[in-house]
Amino acid sequence: MYDVLIIGGGPGGYIAAERAGQAGLKVVLFEKNSLGGVCLNEGCIPSKALLNSSKLYSHAKDSSAFGVTAENVSFDHLKVVKRKRRVVRKLVAGVGQAMKSSNVELVSASAEIESANNDGSFTVIAEGTSYTGKHLIIATGSEAILPPIEGVKEHFPATVITNREILELEEVPERLVVIGGGVIGLEMACYYHAVGSQVSVVEMLDHIAGNVDPEIGKRLQEVYEKQGMKFYLNARVMSVSGNDVCFEQDGERQMVTGDKILLSTGRRPVTRGFGLEKLDIAVERGAIVVNDKCQTSVPGVYAVGDVVGGAMLAHVAYREGEVAVNNILNIEDRMSTAAIPSVIYTDPEVAWVGKTEQEMLALNRAVKVVELPMAFSGRYVAETERGSGICRMILDAEKNTLAGVHLMSQYASEIIVACGVMIEEEMTLDEMKKIIFPHPTVGEIVREALFKL
Repeated sequence: MYDVLIIGGGPGGYIAAERAGQAGLKVVLFEKNSLGGVCLNEGCIPSKALLNSSKLYSHAKDSSAFGVTAENVSFDHLKVVKRKRRVVRKLVAGVGQAMKSSNVELVSASAEIESANNDGSFTVIAEGTSYTGKHLIIATGSEAILPPIEGVKEHFPATVITNREILELEEVPERLVVIGGGVIGLEMACYYHAVGSQVSVVEMLDHIAGNVDPEIGKRLQEVYEKQGMKFYLNARVMSVSGNDVCFEQDGERQMVTGDKILLSTGRRPVTRGFGLEKLDIAVERGAIVVNDKCQTSVPGVYAVGDVVGGAMLAHVAYREGEVAVNNILNIEDRMSTAAIPSVIYTDPEVAWVGKTEQEMLALNRAVKVVELPMAFSGRYVAETERGSGICRMILDAEKNTLAGVHLMSQYASEIIVACGVMIEEEMTLDEMKKIIFPHPTVGEIVREALFKL
């Protein structure tokens, strides 16, 4: 009898397995593909490996203002892809070692829920072997959505591709059309634009970058438009025919052509194919319903990561995995979503945490807003030429606490965590002003903004 059965070895699943194993529980983890899930194999990590190379390339080509001149700068995309694969293999091996060190039994096979038993335990079958455990954690992740657009299925995966295929391309397409201007779409648009593709982004909404502050999304779009990237907003894709994407914008039919067409229209939880229906678990809008302890409607069954919907982010899954295990151990712990940071790893980076001004006003909350150019940071000026970064900070005027922070700058991904702590801990403005920031850092922009509120 196992203490915990875990289906899915992505961020939520493997962190849950590691924490449970470290606590002395008997754990078995089922993963049919590679450990690390989408994040490590087809998302977060491989895309960052590519983006780092493109940033180095861009900076090498245009660094004369800093007194650095490089001649005959070239880019080897295939070498970048091979390095990306090495990075992924190394990290996957690291997760495997962490499982071994935590005494987690790893079963590299598809798992299917067989039954909920009379004694409150659960049975899972993998490759003909039955495994019974006192608790079950479902961490089956998500999958890319193939929207019902005419021609998409017919041209997938030859011309139409998803995040999985685009990370494996061994040649840079001359023309790339990105359907969907969210996080994944923008990051891949950024990379391929930097290394030579003519990139067009077709977005159904009137802005790019999803839930980011509208002003920052607008600034990011302006940065890339100046570099030659094309954006079609309020554009509804009608069909894909060969290399052509037909869309409707402002009542008119238009067309854009790409050698490759990236579908980046969102992801959906994986709730089929592993026997979930045998447990009669509550599911809404395609996602497993959980409470703030990551408990499902069936006692003893927990769900973490993308399969529960909400913010489909690896760092959210990490925390959910920990919450689930702590509650299995009878340690009081609850999931908080008040300060979940989000990042788009473009160049410049975009990061945000908390609410936007529009969201606060929709809640009828009084706010104070400050917007500062990143030039208020001495290090930003020292390291950036003609930069257009900004920091937008929203204060809840009634509670005198931080409601949201939105950044566009290099290092934004590293700075935003401090802002999340301020929001999570509900620090007052006076308390936040007493924090000492190291100088010179780009992160000092947060302190500058606090003193402008």
